[in-house]
Amino acid sequence: MTFLAIDNIRSRLLTWYDHNRRDLPWRGETDPYRIWISEVMLQQTQVTTVIPYYYRFLNRFPDVVELAAAPLEDVLKMWEGLGYYARARNLHRAAIEVVKKQAGQFPTSYADLRRLPGFGDYTAGAVASIAFSEAVPAVDGNVKRVLARLFAIEGDLNRGVAGRQLRETAVRLVDSARPGDWTQALMELGALVCLPQAPRCLLCPLNGLCQARRRGIEQTLPFKPPKKKLPHYDVTAAVIRRADQILIARRPLEGMLGGLWEFPGGKQETGETLPECLRREIREELGLEIEVGEQLTTVKHSYTHFKITLHAFACHLVSGQPQKLGVADWRWVTLPELDTFAFPRTDLKIIETLRQP
Repeated sequence: MTFLAIDNIRSRLLTWYDHNRRDLPWRGETDPYRIWISEVMLQQTQVTTVIPYYYRFLNRFPDVVELAAAPLEDVLKMWEGLGYYARARNLHRAAIEVVKKQAGQFPTSYADLRRLPGFGDYTAGAVASIAFSEAVPAVDGNVKRVLARLFAIEGDLNRGVAGRQLRETAVRLVDSARPGDWTQALMELGALVCLPQAPRCLLCPLNGLCQARRRGIEQTLPFKPPKKKLPHYDVTAAVIRRADQILIARRPLEGMLGGLWEFPGGKQETGETLPECLRREIREELGLEIEVGEQLTTVKHSYTHFKITLHAFACHLVSGQPQKLGVADWRWVTLPELDTFAFPRTDLKIIETLRQP
């Protein structure tokens, strides 16, 4: 790849970006905090979904000091429904570190940003290039797709020869004069033109330079490993009532959905009926004996690595006092008070059912 070829790619793409970029809330932003929030929210989440969350989050936590000072539970509540909750926990951890160790000032280099909790290669590259004009790449899924097609990089982009070629190409292409715009231009091209299916090649500013297009393989790149069939689990949840109150439990901070509240329960084991599963889980997690009543609702949900069917039952407390055996915390709350706690999407569906007349 010669300098002239690189210069041609940069010139074409940046000119296209100047005329075609979307008017998004974080565009033109120079505050590293706001850039960071937007980039973390946009990971594996569509722009249209992110925009209202972005505004609400910044209204509640306008700067890194406010975010660091907030209880984790408040941060999770503002994130509720956005998914991938480790992102929210890492935001909070990184904010605390920036305030305590950096006097509230973000590190200005990729290398130093990379040391913060939750700052992987992409996030550090995006913040360093957009906020601090450091000439480093930020390679997300959109950028991988664009570069794989532009240079006809075949093979698994996450490892081996293809992975090294992708990284080396991304580094060489960065426009040192406009690194932040370059980062966003590549992502914008992937979002608007170089689509996963049916790429809009006739509208692409790099059409005549795209090696995959020349070879007619743009539809087959990037390489996608065969998808594994996701395992499925049946999971139970108990809606345990005491007068006008309902028992909820908080998941341990470490692990999947850490720190969120839920209706207690767990995964069905081989040979168990759903009521047997629920009685065992409540005994193991909270030290309670319950009577399982009618089934209230069934919720199907897919996570990254598995699928579940959640079965929620109305339950009656037979004996015992709640204990923190397998949960981080527990509370008796009224139905209106549920709004003040952060729940996974599946449990929000249960709450919808409870509110039906």
